[in-house]
Amino acid sequence: GPGCVIEEGAVLGARNKLWMNVYVGPGTTIGDDNQIHMGAVIGHLPQDLAFKGGETFTKIGSRNTIREYVTIHRGTKEGTATEIGDDNFFMANAHIAHNCQVGNKVILVNLASLTGYCVIEDGAFLSGMVGLHQFTRVGKFAIISALSAVNKDVPPYMLCGGRPAVIQGLNVIGMRRAGFPPAVREDIKHAYKLLYRSGLNVSNALETIERECKTPEVRQLLDFVNASSRGICAGISGDAVDGGDESILPRKTLRASTQRESPAPL
Repeated sequence: GPGCVIEEGAVLGARNKLWMNVYVGPGTTIGDDNQIHMGAVIGHLPQDLAFKGGETFTKIGSRNTIREYVTIHRGTKEGTATEIGDDNFFMANAHIAHNCQVGNKVILVNLASLTGYCVIEDGAFLSGMVGLHQFTRVGKFAIISALSAVNKDVPPYMLCGGRPAVIQGLNVIGMRRAGFPPAVREDIKHAYKLLYRSGLNVSNALETIERECKTPEVRQLLDFVNASSRGICAGISGDAVDGGDESILPRKTLRASTQRESPAPL
């Protein structure tokens, strides 16, 4: 479109559509079949006081929809990159900061904001005006409700929200839509109850999950929690709202934060 700027050193694949006034910075690689709408800024300088210049990168896959005024900044340290996968949908005014890693089929609703070094795994859904602290991770098929402030990791498959954000249940609808078989959803539900509703501390809950839950999806949950450096979001307690074969959302009573050896919140 008119007014677009493609800087020297940027590489675009086939069948990309750029609406008017899109900016693509140097060191940016974009795959095929992306739709980039008006005013989007891709691969510009990081908003990081540690940035001292040098060659850094932005890497974007294929079939992404990047709506109006989305900003995606390149890496901070020499040779590093901000990386975006395939089939993502970033709505207007979403922000992806330097060195973020975003997987596939991720949805960022309007004004969702990722600060530096965040990791968003496949199938995650961040609602409008969600804000993530630096280095925060969001697991596969997790969903975060609007206006939430997230300062700890959100494990896979969880429903999360609040300021600060807490785990409120399982993303049952998302798992069903993604085609998770009932047996897998049941195994994830059991792992969720052990981690957030059993009264076990996190280490003991993880040991019990490893012993009792055998699906690859729960293995991914275990690996995610074990790899956490910030700790995982706390949970809420109360009687679960019945969701048929799965509990969807507990009634809200805030519990303590989940540090590795503290009692796991219910």
